Amino acid sequence: MATHAIIRRQSVLPGFGLSLGYTVLYLSLIVLLPLSALFLRAASISWSRFVETLADPRVLAALKLSFGAAFVAACVNALFGSVIAWVLVRYRFPGRRFIDAIVDLPFALPTAVAGIALTTLYAPSGWIGRLLEPLGLRVAYTELGVIVALTFIGLPFVVRTLQPVIEDLNPEMEEAAASLGARRYQIVRHVILPELLPALLTGFALAFARAIGEYGSVVFISGNMPNKTEILPLLIIIKLEQFDFAGATVLAVLMISISFMLLLAINYLQRLSGGRGRAGLA
Repeated sequence: MATHAIIRRQSVLPGFGLSLGYTVLYLSLIVLLPLSALFLRAASISWSRFVETLADPRVLAALKLSFGAAFVAACVNALFGSVIAWVLVRYRFPGRRFIDAIVDLPFALPTAVAGIALTTLYAPSGWIGRLLEPLGLRVAYTELGVIVALTFIGLPFVVRTLQPVIEDLNPEMEEAAASLGARRYQIVRHVILPELLPALLTGFALAFARAIGEYGSVVFISGNMPNKTEILPLLIIIKLEQFDFAGATVLAVLMISISFMLLLAINYLQRLSGGRGRAGLA
């Protein structure tokens, strides 16, 4: 019995207790403690103040824009990100590695720099904006500008989540379906899409979650007009500058609660995909 206990004790990874303790301590100080302080602060706010803050037309407009624009941007990224990932994996062409590296640019580029660049391009006097202006299409300082910024920062999540899954797809399955008389859309629908769907949903959820909390790239191109182009993270900053800490806390708790539910959905989708895709992006 004693020998068996020693063997079991020795089978534990060296330093496991110390590593686990460090991990719990680090997460507690960096994540759990600040979030706990926020929820404790929110607990001191009356329910009537909660309802009053969330029922404010300015807050409702910011919520609608933040989640609506994030959803549209995630849908756009799901569509075009799938095409980009497929092309980068299945085709070989000059400049392919350069394009593959460009996909990660939103990760490396500071969001404020991205916002300034997009505003410069899509402003009425910008390179692209001056071409769209005669067509009656304005991007900068409109809801469309918010969608463009959120699409820019969310694209890598879809592409990088889908690429490993596409690489694992066996082209022989597609060839076998074609040899049996299946048309191309049937191959896509019955052979390719079922394999890609879990990873695609994961990439969509990641892009959506990232877009909800985006601030730097949106604050410049949106114009920040109350009830029109004002996003929720900006409204939190405004309330803090106005020393409305209770209102900022209510909005922050709302954002954290929604983000937590999105994380649960993302983890569930990653389990469906069998761990495929770059889960580290979360």
